[in-house]
Amino acid sequence: MVIFRADNVTSISSRPWVRETLPFTLQDVRRAIPAHCFESNLWRSLAYFFLDTGIIAGLYAAAAWINSAWFFPVFWLMQGTMFWALFVVGHDCGHGSFSRYGWLNSLVGHLSHTPILVPYHGWRISHRTHHANTGNIETDESWYPVTESQYQQMTWYEKLARFHIFLVVYPLYLFKRSPGKKGSHFLPGSEIFRPQEKYQVLTSTALLGLMVAALGAIGIYGGLGFLARYYLMPYLVFVVWLDLVTFLHHTDADIPWYRGKDWYFLKGAMSTVDRDYGLINPIHHNIGTHVAHHIFLSIPHYHLLEATAALKPVLGEHYRSDRRPIWQSLWQAYKSCYFVSDQGSKVYYQAPKK
Repeated sequence: MVIFRADNVTSISSRPWVRETLPFTLQDVRRAIPAHCFESNLWRSLAYFFLDTGIIAGLYAAAAWINSAWFFPVFWLMQGTMFWALFVVGHDCGHGSFSRYGWLNSLVGHLSHTPILVPYHGWRISHRTHHANTGNIETDESWYPVTESQYQQMTWYEKLARFHIFLVVYPLYLFKRSPGKKGSHFLPGSEIFRPQEKYQVLTSTALLGLMVAALGAIGIYGGLGFLARYYLMPYLVFVVWLDLVTFLHHTDADIPWYRGKDWYFLKGAMSTVDRDYGLINPIHHNIGTHVAHHIFLSIPHYHLLEATAALKPVLGEHYRSDRRPIWQSLWQAYKSCYFVSDQGSKVYYQAPKK
């Protein structure tokens, strides 16, 4: 893994007035990236959307035609992975990198997210907060660390959810947000939303409610087993993919977290790591290439590889990537990333002493 880590973290922590700065600016990084990487191509974006939905439809047709117990586990894995790929298309819509047209981003975003039970506008807005505060322990929105004292105060079931079954917590996050945050992605009165965003949030919540009602009707008329085979199991695989990838975006013992004045946008945006998912990389639209995305969220997913190659010489040793197998990275993060120190303006994940 290529990382940069200050040799004397404690000295920085003990001198909070010292602001550790990077040897390059946001403008330096932007100048290194070809201009076309910041431009979306409408037809190319739509092609990815229709490709993903076409594959999903084809997998449903294959499952219905084969209709065999041996095929369904394969179908669940493949379809859940495609749900995750479709989520990434909606993710581009949420950032405005799908197209230059806001109405089209909203339309395709809802078509991508509502079928997989994601409230498009509610998620889009909270995700905006995450990108604006990445790496800031105090203001980040998702997958930020708890402090050691918070960890000690957590109940057993909170620790179970946060540190042991974290790969299936996304639905709970939609209802409750992250620990210490108030509100819900479904309610326009939540603190994360602005008053003018009320009707956007209500629209997404209403559409998701219609989707839940449709699934309920399928369960009533087709039976719970039918619903589980064709939707609930692929949905569970999708949730695991979403939690796995987003967890690994921002959870590593070598990723720094900042407090107070020691944080600023570029440093925070670089508190992520590029990971290699092998054959899955093109299927989920190279979203594991995450450093460039956090620095410039307007880059469409199909330009991330080129943008990353261009910015690496500028970032130098500050660029983080991990080429280990994903299961190995996950196991290492599971063992070592539990909390950060209560003190210090630049801190790293620690694990409980045995």
